[in-house]
Amino acid sequence: MKRGLHIITGLGVGGAERQLPLLLRRLPLACDVVTLTNAGAVARELRAQGVRVTHLGMAGSRDLSALPRLTGLIRAGGYDLVHTHLYRACVFGRIAARLAGVRAVVATEHSLGARRIEGRPLSQATRALYLATERLGAATVAVSATVAERLITWGVPARRIHVVPNGIEPAAFRFDPQARRAVRDRLGLPPGAFVVGGVGRLVPGKGFDALVRAVGTLPEGVRLVLAGEGPERAALTRLAARLGAADRVVLAGEWPDVPGLLAAFDLFVSPSTEETFGLAVLEALAAGLPALYVTCPAVDELPRREAPGARRVGRSAADLARAVRAELALGPRRLPVPPAVRRYDADRTAERLMAVYETVHDAADRPAHGAAPEGLRLP
Repeated sequence: MKRGLHIITGLGVGGAERQLPLLLRRLPLACDVVTLTNAGAVARELRAQGVRVTHLGMAGSRDLSALPRLTGLIRAGGYDLVHTHLYRACVFGRIAARLAGVRAVVATEHSLGARRIEGRPLSQATRALYLATERLGAATVAVSATVAERLITWGVPARRIHVVPNGIEPAAFRFDPQARRAVRDRLGLPPGAFVVGGVGRLVPGKGFDALVRAVGTLPEGVRLVLAGEGPERAALTRLAARLGAADRVVLAGEWPDVPGLLAAFDLFVSPSTEETFGLAVLEALAAGLPALYVTCPAVDELPRREAPGARRVGRSAADLARAVRAELALGPRRLPVPPAVRRYDADRTAERLMAVYETVHDAADRPAHGAAPEGLRLP
């Protein structure tokens, strides 16, 4: 196996997107990348690493002209393996790979919640299309046991599911006092402000509206910084204004320098009600921040002692406000990096993913009527 192709829906700044450059630096396999839409900041990062990135220019979910173009690209590339990421890329990528004659096809399920997928409500049509195309691949990677269990409930055979958690580069998030000052100045945060931060797409499932409401009830010295873009941006801006907290809520947009951003925070809060892994919480812990979260499988699937700086809280604005007040009483502080962060080191993730590739590729070399490769058993 010499060449691989990663297909992803878009390359804006997001958890699934940011995993690509992290892993491609570590995989012992030459890989190209195709983004169906949005050749954004992560595309630039990949190109700086020497990765060839092709922007397919897909116009929307119903742009069927993308399928023959993607099929031709896969066929011309002579790839040994295709790996798809995020819903639209998984649907189109698995079909295109099969049409191009590639049997070693892996799909990572990053964002399958109980009621939403990638921030959008699940529907019967979405589920049916997902399952129909899932059968065209060789294996599905789940980023947590929680996601694996949801896939099984949907009807994906357990033998096809491999649990490979997201990876993190702990050293990249080491606290930097100079970055803290620089980012706070850039965001216009007043000296001495206690900064509560959140990172993620601005979509309903992330629960950022509850966090804005919570901060609206806190003392004037508290500031909230949300990094990310999405359809809820305008609504969050209006909500902050209605609460009289417009000057205390900063919507920072997409922020590629996540370590610098975390250095500027005093407390990290993840109010997401449908998190499938919780990479942002791990990154906050790697930066030495105390972290409050509503859902985070990356922490909840481990013994409590492995992430002492993380605390699960209720989802309502009142619950969040109480939890932030308790942290505010303790004052700004940096904590030791917990064992949970080292458990999810990106080197280990790349090794586990490469093992899946080898299993799938070896199975593809056998006669087509052979059994599907066995998945990793759930704990």
